[in-house]
Amino acid sequence: MQRLGPIALIFHALFVLFIMAPLLMVIAVSFTDKGYLSLPTDGLSLRWFYAIADNPDFIDAFWVSVWLAFLSATLATTIAVPASLAIARKRFWGRDIIAAFLLSPLMIPHLVLGVAFLQFYSKIGLGGSFVGLTAAHVILVTPYALRLSLASATGLPRDAEDAALTLGASRWVTFRRITLPLILPGVAGGWLLSFITSFDELTMSVFVASPATQTLPVRMYHHITQTIDPLIASISTVLIVLTFLVMLLLDRFYGLDKVFVGKG
Repeated sequence: MQRLGPIALIFHALFVLFIMAPLLMVIAVSFTDKGYLSLPTDGLSLRWFYAIADNPDFIDAFWVSVWLAFLSATLATTIAVPASLAIARKRFWGRDIIAAFLLSPLMIPHLVLGVAFLQFYSKIGLGGSFVGLTAAHVILVTPYALRLSLASATGLPRDAEDAALTLGASRWVTFRRITLPLILPGVAGGWLLSFITSFDELTMSVFVASPATQTLPVRMYHHITQTIDPLIASISTVLIVLTFLVMLLLDRFYGLDKVFVGKG
């Protein structure tokens, strides 16, 4: 492997620093001791981290976002896996239409989706409900799960599956013990990407969520429309740290290359 020269190393270091700069600024602001956004600051303080505990609405919204993202990603993956296997392996009339339909939410602005769901739910009585919010998020994140599952399923050899069926294994056992492990990197990556997309979704959720089903991004948005203080920066710092820890755990026990690249 060719080693990078000092100029290339400096360039890569500066590029990484440029990408990380916004996150580092948010983290720095979260430790201010003032009651407003201030950088540089006269002193460091954990004041705004303690303030998170004094605002239970943010904690409740966080768990709503986690539960919503988990359900949405799981349901989207449940839809995406059989769809990807059918699209990748079968040749039937309407195959391209089905694929385009499942991927179509990627082409529609989230603002348009939010207004459409608001009008639709108000007519069928699901406005502001957690069920309606979950259904909207499933529709939104299914394309992400489908794209990665489809990438794993395309070109997948069928020799092992045919051998299992010949030896008497049922189709369910063959799928569970042979097919699923072969496409698992794509499925896991699709689930994780769907989870992240659902957790971070704001534009559509503003129209669909109610005060009882507010997600964390919606709660943070409503907060900054009323006041601008370092509380949002401290919450963002906690999320950055949690994300970093999750990535470390994934890399330690599974490998990020398997999740995002699909290397076996």
